[in-house]
Amino acid sequence: MRPPEDLTGTSTTDRTLGAVTLGDVQDAARLLEGVAYTTPVQSSRALSQLAGVQVLLKCENLQRAGSFKVRGAYVRMARLSAADKARGVVAASAGNHAQGVAFAAGLLGIRAVVYMPVDAALPKVAATREYGAEVRLVGDTVDETLAAAKTEAERSGAVLIHPFDHPDVVAGQATIALEILEQVPDVRTVVLPLGGGGLVAGVAVAMAAIAPHVRVVGVQAARAAAYPGSLAAGRPTTVRTRSTMADGIAVGTPGDVPFSILAELGVEVRTVSEDEISRALLMIAERAKLIVEPAGGVGVAALLADPAGLEGPVVTVLSGGNIDPLVLLRVLRHGLSAAGRYVQLQVLLDDRPGALAQVLDVVAGVGGSIMHIDHDRTDVHLSIGEAWVRMQLETKGPEHCTQLVTELRGAGYQVISG
Repeated sequence: MRPPEDLTGTSTTDRTLGAVTLGDVQDAARLLEGVAYTTPVQSSRALSQLAGVQVLLKCENLQRAGSFKVRGAYVRMARLSAADKARGVVAASAGNHAQGVAFAAGLLGIRAVVYMPVDAALPKVAATREYGAEVRLVGDTVDETLAAAKTEAERSGAVLIHPFDHPDVVAGQATIALEILEQVPDVRTVVLPLGGGGLVAGVAVAMAAIAPHVRVVGVQAARAAAYPGSLAAGRPTTVRTRSTMADGIAVGTPGDVPFSILAELGVEVRTVSEDEISRALLMIAERAKLIVEPAGGVGVAALLADPAGLEGPVVTVLSGGNIDPLVLLRVLRHGLSAAGRYVQLQVLLDDRPGALAQVLDVVAGVGGSIMHIDHDRTDVHLSIGEAWVRMQLETKGPEHCTQLVTELRGAGYQVISG
């Protein structure tokens, strides 16, 4: 990784932002040599066409331990004193920071206890244990889990390795910006997932010091968006997070250190819906051939939802790829439905022999593929001699869905879609 001087041709000023300096970021990059991968940047013609601007993907889903979190965790722990290392560390995470801490602890010979929510993805829990950490399942949210970890740190004397609210963690995450500037020297916009804020704050610090013309945009899941209200209030505030597939960024309160950086630099924050996230993951899997967890795909979701005003080239960071295969299956099904590739139809029939075969002939004639079918004669709203047929169909997209409904209605059937 070249130092920032080589990227700009001029010396940079060691500007302090929220207790993080460019010198801290450069030191972090040196610490991570031989530890973190320089992850690839992949162009995407399909995403570029859909967004109307050149889009490139920074593949931190291919990072060691499956996400960018290993950067901040290792830098924070490598900078501990010998006495602090001997006391061990404690951390809290929905999964990625947990694996980053466990992986870094193994490299540094530090005992690690990691708290995770009770419903944390099983592969993330298993991986954290395999890296050598002791895992304790406590709480329903990251905030509850973090509170338990803080209590344990106070009780045991172990060092709390916060997932985002520490200058060393922010500096470690900022090393992604140095790689982006090397790999895409003409980058104009960077779009990143935003939870507690360590990743966005780090990239924003580095860009402000080295390439201030680069716009940084943070993206939150709408169901767990603490930053918009906090920025409006001028201080970190707490929101009650709702269930979201993007559990990795479901943080109810921004960290003080990253919040101060985002506020000072005026970083733009956007939110995306669950449908937009699932459609993005489907697009990434189908067209970029990459497996990404929901939190890691919110940048792409924001690009597809509203690319207006984002100057290219745009680099969006795929922050992690640690996803339970069962969750992946549900998310992709949700994405297919949101993209109009599945349709649910309810068709009213005369309850007589051959009636079902006739409606299925109409469906087959339009090329609909039936995935599931249910025949109901007992609905209280039905008249004698009527039946509902409920079908889940695989289609070729929204136009095909419309064609199916049109053909069925044209054949005289009452159809309810949705």
